[in-house]
Amino acid sequence: MKAVSTTNAPAAIGPYVQGMIVNGIFYSSGQIPLTPAGEVVEGSITEQTAQVFANLEAVLTEAGSSLNQVVKTLVFLKDMNDFAEFNDAYDKHFAGHKPARSAVEVARLPKDVKVEIEVIAEV
Repeated sequence: MKAVSTTNAPAAIGPYVQGMIVNGIFYSSGQIPLTPAGEVVEGSITEQTAQVFANLEAVLTEAGSSLNQVVKTLVFLKDMNDFAEFNDAYDKHFAGHKPARSAVEVARLPKDVKVEIEVIAEV
């Protein structure tokens, strides 16, 4: 196992790492809309999703991977009423690549954000 860490994404806010590589597969921790400095991006689900993807791209790059190599995403939404707007923002980041995905509504996310995403990708 190899831990993945970059200063281009927010540091872990608990006892975990940004991601792990095992047998050529990268597993990210959930990314929320925090800047690399640790500040919450306020705003719409679209704005928060953009920051989450910036964080995911940073950890994927550090792992030697990219969004084009993502095979599975797991999406946590604070409010499923944001799903259509989220889905539009999500689709723009994958540019035609369509990994497997699960999306669930949850009661609460860290720092009361609207979205958290984790990915599994080839390295």
